[in-house]
Amino acid sequence: MIPNILSIAGSDPSGGAGIQADIKAISANGGYAMAALTALTAQNTRGVQAVQLVYPAMVSAQIVAIREDIRIDAVKIGMLGNAEIIGVVADALAGLDAPIVIDPVMVAKGGDRLLHTDAVAALCERLLPMAALITPNLPEAGDLLDVPEAQNENEMHAHAEALLALGAPAVLLKGGHLAGDSSPDLLLSAQGAHWMTSKRIDSRNTHGTGCTLSSAIAAQLGHGHTLPAAVARAKEYVTQAIAYAHLLSVGAGHGPTHHFHATARGD
Repeated sequence: MIPNILSIAGSDPSGGAGIQADIKAISANGGYAMAALTALTAQNTRGVQAVQLVYPAMVSAQIVAIREDIRIDAVKIGMLGNAEIIGVVADALAGLDAPIVIDPVMVAKGGDRLLHTDAVAALCERLLPMAALITPNLPEAGDLLDVPEAQNENEMHAHAEALLALGAPAVLLKGGHLAGDSSPDLLLSAQGAHWMTSKRIDSRNTHGTGCTLSSAIAAQLGHGHTLPAAVARAKEYVTQAIAYAHLLSVGAGHGPTHHFHATARGD
């Protein structure tokens, strides 16, 4: 069975992040991708120039229309923008029997704020308890907890525990912002801590890696894999997407990953 995966996120017209990256990642991981749009952005590999949020009623209508007709096997949630959109998404997903992966998109790679500051509490109160997994990077975790971002693995573990205390049942805290030759990620849940460390790839093609990873995890959960297995498979997919991104020539800033790297390898 091909799982149906719903992405709820904003648009990136350059194709490297947001809904466009989600659709590519879900498809590359063997899922059927569906999308409910929360925001239009004007952006490229150099940064975000403008953001227009979708009316909350329209965000809700998209999700309701899908739920009325199509089986949903997993959900990925990305950019939401404000507290009102968070509220309608939570209402529209209420009672859904499918894993939800939340990538708390808060600040773009170039520093542009993508989630209103006053919406952080709504995200924690309404959506985190509904999630099977949240996938913040270190700055996002610091933002959620209102503390400076972690500077080492001990602080990462403390921040992950604090995120669990906010109501998330599992946290994948991504350590790519730490210095060093390796990139340590921590998967923490009631079942224990799993450190997943990979060799850091020297590349400027990292635009949309968070969107891509969370979508790949959702697709793998939709296939029925356990959470640790889904995360491991998705991490390997993203690692290869970065490793083969040099085959692309997209923009002069932070370029995208190669979502269909398996085709390039001939797999």
